[in-house]
Amino acid sequence: MQTAKIIRPFHTVLVANRGEIALRIFRTVRRLGYASVAVYSEADRNSPHVQAADRAVCIGPAEPAQSYLNIEAILKAARQAGADAIHPGYGFLSENYTFADAVDAAGLVFIGPSGENIRAMGNKAGAKRLMQSWGMPCIPGYEGQNTVEDQSDETFVREAHRIGFPIMCKAAAGGGGRGMRQVETPEALPAVLASARSEARTAFGSDELILERALIHPRHIEIQLLADSQGHVVHLGERDCSVQRRHQKLIEEAPSPVVTAALRERMGQVAVHSASAMGYIGAGTMEFLLGTDGQFYFMEMNTRLQVEHAVTEAITGLDLVEWQLRVAAGQVLPWQQSQIEFQGHAIEVRLTAEDVPAGFLPQTGPVLRWRPPVAHDVRIESALREGGEVSPHYDSMVAKIVAHGSDREEALRKLHLAMRHCVLLGLPSNQGFLTDCLADSVFALGQDVHTGFVADRLGLQPSSPAPTPLTVAMAAWAAQVSGFPVNGLREVRASALSQGDALGLLQWGERLWRYRISAQGDAWQVQCTEDSQTDTCIFSHVQWMDAQGELTLECNGLREQLCLAITPSGLEIFCAGRAWTFNTPSRHQLQATQLHSGQVRAPLTSRVLKVAVTNGQAVKAGDTLLVLEAMKMEHTLTAPFDGVVNGLQVQAGGQTLKGAVLIHIEAVQV
Repeated sequence: MQTAKIIRPFHTVLVANRGEIALRIFRTVRRLGYASVAVYSEADRNSPHVQAADRAVCIGPAEPAQSYLNIEAILKAARQAGADAIHPGYGFLSENYTFADAVDAAGLVFIGPSGENIRAMGNKAGAKRLMQSWGMPCIPGYEGQNTVEDQSDETFVREAHRIGFPIMCKAAAGGGGRGMRQVETPEALPAVLASARSEARTAFGSDELILERALIHPRHIEIQLLADSQGHVVHLGERDCSVQRRHQKLIEEAPSPVVTAALRERMGQVAVHSASAMGYIGAGTMEFLLGTDGQFYFMEMNTRLQVEHAVTEAITGLDLVEWQLRVAAGQVLPWQQSQIEFQGHAIEVRLTAEDVPAGFLPQTGPVLRWRPPVAHDVRIESALREGGEVSPHYDSMVAKIVAHGSDREEALRKLHLAMRHCVLLGLPSNQGFLTDCLADSVFALGQDVHTGFVADRLGLQPSSPAPTPLTVAMAAWAAQVSGFPVNGLREVRASALSQGDALGLLQWGERLWRYRISAQGDAWQVQCTEDSQTDTCIFSHVQWMDAQGELTLECNGLREQLCLAITPSGLEIFCAGRAWTFNTPSRHQLQATQLHSGQVRAPLTSRVLKVAVTNGQAVKAGDTLLVLEAMKMEHTLTAPFDGVVNGLQVQAGGQTLKGAVLIHIEAVQV
């Protein structure tokens, strides 16, 4: 399957992507002396990636289909800005063969593989058939053609029985875990097929599915490839991407703690052989599942740069974007496989805007505070900025944080410390959860980590730890004094509390504290009572570091550093390595909340995909009420208790804002 790719000189690179992806590519583009062009949607007009480019062109509304997925709009932007090459980044059109072909047809350089390569690997069913013909080990399964008969429920049920349960149902197109489900029993398969088809159609424009035998507790290992236009292919070792949630990667590292030199050579050889057989050009990744018996199986090939490419760069010293550009310009790779060397260990985490206890539900909202960690050998990739927002139109990943060390223990230590100093306030994130993962004893050893690690160790809906008495006291104090005027470095004295003791309520989730703050000379006494338990803290030497919420104080003699953000309903506070959200309700608000506990609210800004109930319908706790779609994922809302629907507010196809009341369930009186 040899392909020919036209090599043309280029001088100006348009990045057909957004956010941290575009910023990452611009950094190398600028270093190599190329001019840069950004494209942006109306929602991204003030995004940092727009400011970072030499030129920028608006390509349409916020909806990706009308902007970042609009091929003609991107080509028009290239012509308008004088770009003669296009880098697709990752996500959006990066694995769209129609886009690659259109770029070539327009006389521009596509910085990536040929459209034929992308087409061959873009469909999991077709890719598996090709790989098997080249001797690649593949998981037993069913890869029926995309016909009505081959994709029918009846065919899938028959093939699933042949393969044996449990099985994996996967979208044939795309990746990122979308359209992927594990099925334990034959009875569950029809409902899973319907759900997987719907999500795949929304994410990739195709509802074609495949089946594979489910491996129990495998590791997810991928091999990074580089190939030039002269047929020379090398691999840059492996990455271990086994820590996942919802089949989406959370933590990646290189090298893998369990891949030996001999196994690396075997996996690398089959990956290089297959890439050579297809005449691949550019950067690409072969993804495998590694069984507990040491056998590995091909999953898919990603014909683009990977989110997790930074860990490979850290241990090889190579800039993968640089070599994408050099290969696209016709340069030859200067190394033989034996010359590729690896130094130390690197680990990356993906910081996402998610509500972890709600099942990693994607979140949108304002960025009130963003203070990335500053540390030696720690790399941050992000397009967040204070005063900006995380949009509902795009992916929930907001930053990548990568640490490199001489060995795995050192890299892990550096990354764990960096995560404890990473501040994001304004919307929920997985920052605390990632810190917990890095501190987990099983992850620290590295040997028994697999794709079910999160579910096994932390649960499908990991709970957040409860705030300590010290955290509650600091939040209560901050809620009371945060309104004081601040000009530069300033000490806030307890004498500012001139109207006697301050009283109030503080709420975290369903837990409620009453607090009393009293002045004691130049110190503050904070008493917080939950039920009948009262805890007391003494604060002194409080100094604001800036007007943006950073401060230090002494609490019971121990110096603490905080970061605050005030919201209309309360405050967010970062302390002791974790972000906390507290509400400061009045008694009236508390009573209103308790009276309306049957309200089902939108957990995020989204589109209503399906309404499963009608007014007057009786429901049981756990029954499906609505299916929402946002950030490329589907989210099901269920009844909180047995009752009757008497306040349906939405219909399928409509839009809803985060926090909006969608349905009211009236409890059944017993």
